[in-house]
Amino acid sequence: MVEKIDKAIWAHSRWKIHLKQAIETGKSDFSVENTSNPHVCVFGQWLDSKEGKNLPEYDTIVDLHNNFHIEAANILDLALKGNASEANSKMQMGSKFNQLTARLVNKLANIGKSQQS
Repeated sequence: MVEKIDKAIWAHSRWKIHLKQAIETGKSDFSVENTSNPHVCVFGQWLDSKEGKNLPEYDTIVDLHNNFHIEAANILDLALKGNASEANSKMQMGSKFNQLTARLVNKLANIGKSQQS
């Protein structure tokens, strides 16, 4: 389980890089539709599994994960439509995206630590 959590932390932290590239280029390997769907990513699929559903604070993690994907999709949509300044503002320190990323990553990190004990 710890390995899955570590991979989820890494993957969701990397979204900032993906989104910044999309803002800079106006292009992405990810579609807005797939980005908004929390069940498409590997972590989301694992969350839907029996093992994932046994995570401590499962409902909180699912909620954070869903909202993370919705916000990432909103930013990606703006980037692909050429609204770079608005997309950038939605990624600034203290933005909803940054808050969701931090809360999700911190929650997963705490669970990962507790699983190692």
